[in-house]
Amino acid sequence: MRLIISILSSSLRSSVPLILAATGGTFSSRSGVSDLGLEGMMLFGAFFGVYGSYISGNAWVGLLFGAAFGAISAMLHAVMHITYRVNASISGMCVNLLATAATPLLLNSIFHMNGKSEQVTAFSKVNSDALESIPFIGPILNSQSVLFYLTIILVVLGWLFMYKTTAGLRMRMVGENPQAASTVGLKVNAYKYFGVAMSGVFAGLGGAYLSLSQMDLFVENMTNGRGYIAVVINAFGHYNPLGAMLGSIFFGFFDSLQTVFQSTLPSQLVMMAPYLFTMLVIVFGMKRGKAPAGIGKYVDN
Repeated sequence: MRLIISILSSSLRSSVPLILAATGGTFSSRSGVSDLGLEGMMLFGAFFGVYGSYISGNAWVGLLFGAAFGAISAMLHAVMHITYRVNASISGMCVNLLATAATPLLLNSIFHMNGKSEQVTAFSKVNSDALESIPFIGPILNSQSVLFYLTIILVVLGWLFMYKTTAGLRMRMVGENPQAASTVGLKVNAYKYFGVAMSGVFAGLGGAYLSLSQMDLFVENMTNGRGYIAVVINAFGHYNPLGAMLGSIFFGFFDSLQTVFQSTLPSQLVMMAPYLFTMLVIVFGMKRGKAPAGIGKYVDN
């Protein structure tokens, strides 16, 4: 029972950054823009989350910094693709490569350290006696940080916006048929910019979770490919925030094996598990996955 609780607790913790990034990807994809830049947005969010906490001494300020700079990096992707019509795969990879190169430079410039930053104020576990007393699920929920609960709220709000509001319907229309959306008077590029900006906010929050909840410092390249996995999860979840959340929990389970079985199984095998599962999902699980039809299409408005 302790092993099961440990695996489930670790799975939820590992899934949170994936949930946030993949949910951000749904906004970008549903507005008609590829979400390939999630890795770089997460990395910027992780670094500036630590920087915000470092200068303020407050983890919540760090979280806001992570979201803000995730959005700023997303705007680079948006300007290149939407305004200057650079291929979205190229503009997304530009953000990823920029983050990979810029964060070590900023780390050395600000913290005067290589490889990792100083420790900063971070989020702690909930540790509620009321939660702990709930049979079985209590210890699992009690081992999460407050950001886990915030993530669930954000996913639900994202789903409600996307599927229960007029603005969300219009954004999805832009993602499916931008020409028709433009014909009925919708500001297509404005919705695309909004979708990409939201992807940056969510991915930045996911990166900040890594550096301010799972850890209390920034480590060079600490996203470790999670942004790319989030792209796969987004497609696996059919570009739906709830689907992205469920898919992320499955991926989080395989990621959690690294911490649960690292002392009993070969470390290389355990570390390979989430990436191997990603490959299997791409090969066998996405045959029926259909991206929004308007991804990569432009209109003049």
